[in-house]
Amino acid sequence: MSFADLLHPMFLIPFVNGLLLAVLLPLVGAHVRLREEWLASLGLAQAAAAGVMVGVFWDAPIALVALAAAVVAALAKSFFGPKGNESYALMLLLGWTVALLLAANSAHGDDLSHALTEGQLYFTGVGHLQALVAVGLVQFGLLPWLAPRLLLARFFPDHFAANGRPNPHHEIVFDVLVAVTLALAATAIGVMAAFAVVFLAPWIAFRFARGWFKTIALGIAVSLAAYVAAFALAFRFDQPIGPVIVGVLLLLGAARLFAGH
Repeated sequence: MSFADLLHPMFLIPFVNGLLLAVLLPLVGAHVRLREEWLASLGLAQAAAAGVMVGVFWDAPIALVALAAAVVAALAKSFFGPKGNESYALMLLLGWTVALLLAANSAHGDDLSHALTEGQLYFTGVGHLQALVAVGLVQFGLLPWLAPRLLLARFFPDHFAANGRPNPHHEIVFDVLVAVTLALAATAIGVMAAFAVVFLAPWIAFRFARGWFKTIALGIAVSLAAYVAAFALAFRFDQPIGPVIVGVLLLLGAARLFAGH
């Protein structure tokens, strides 16, 4: 891939979409890891994938149904589900079952199932770009308010309950923010790639960085480096973007494993 190829509108917008995801996913991923709910990324992404298949099956707007499915799943977890990874494990299994059953009974379900597995970043356009910019503005607007409360809940878990707020509003807002981000990511780079960026980039950063803001910055840097390398490799060798992103992140993650010995 040459620089001239990247400037072509056919590739530039998808590249920028992925670049935005490479920033937004580890940003929420660091906070998800802080809460020790890392399975949230996979559960919500799979809920969005199920929403895609529901949209296809009922001939409804796919993107809106995927977003709605992820948000409903997040709200259901916030109000009715147990805290931690148990809710997201159930969400993952339910979303996977619904997605595969609807794919098996839809005319184009098999193609969409492959797209959600391998990623379809090259087919994203201005609509995805606008949605990602909007989510980015919301993230950067809300996280200065959310982060101190999430940190407080992590290190002083009984603080809010002791003050008469057993289910504080900031947790619901954060769950919805993660759901929307994951839904957009799942429909662009695929379910597993979205999970990999949310999980692996902060996982690497938490090992090497010292301090909260340095951890977030390193996680984003790792994600950006992995994405640029993966985009170039996938483009050059005509490979699906999702598995390549996961593969590059796993290679970077090997450094964390070796550093731990």
